[in-house]
Amino acid sequence: MATIPLKAVTLTHVRYQKGDQIGYFLAWISLVPVFISLGGFVSHIAFRRELQVMFFAIGLLISQFINEFIKTSVQQARPETCILLETCDSHGWPSSHSQYMFFFAIYFSLLSYFRIGVLTRNQLCLALFVVWPLAILTLYSRVYLGYHTVAQVFAGAGLGFFLGGAWFWVVNTFLKCHFPAIEESLFGRWFYVKDTSHIQNVLKFEYDNARSARNHVSYKRRSD
Repeated sequence: MATIPLKAVTLTHVRYQKGDQIGYFLAWISLVPVFISLGGFVSHIAFRRELQVMFFAIGLLISQFINEFIKTSVQQARPETCILLETCDSHGWPSSHSQYMFFFAIYFSLLSYFRIGVLTRNQLCLALFVVWPLAILTLYSRVYLGYHTVAQVFAGAGLGFFLGGAWFWVVNTFLKCHFPAIEESLFGRWFYVKDTSHIQNVLKFEYDNARSARNHVSYKRRSD
């Protein structure tokens, strides 16, 4: 009976040399895109239903489809070090991890700078001292761990930076004007989809309204 070759799902399958503490740290850093997708976008969309965040996530998905299309078209091999990791069954140029993180970093920074939605300019510090360092460390981790060459991660970073900036411009120039219509649509009303990008300080707005509702007469009656 012929042996059927196996193919691994390598999304969270990150290897490093045993005993290498830096490699261990960078292996976890390499999983940051997964944490952002599951812990950040999925939970935020599920519990807040923000249109700006939804289109942020859509942009990341489009970016990853573009990445996969380029990879399959160019078909550039990963470095020889990848053979030892047993994950060379996919192409390497451009790096999808680097593309994801730099797309996320530039879009998040622009949201913070223009104070759109729940983000404010104060959160630029979060972008400068957390998001961008994570993006750079992710880029470095892919080379250090042997999954990509320097050229492959820089190609991914450059493409992610460009696509992130371009998608931000498209969303907030051409699509944002349709957010009210999406809110009032059957889809929007059914799933409680909302746009808060016109509110300068969303956290304060929600805080004030929550306190106001608690003190409202009808709220007290329902509580009784």
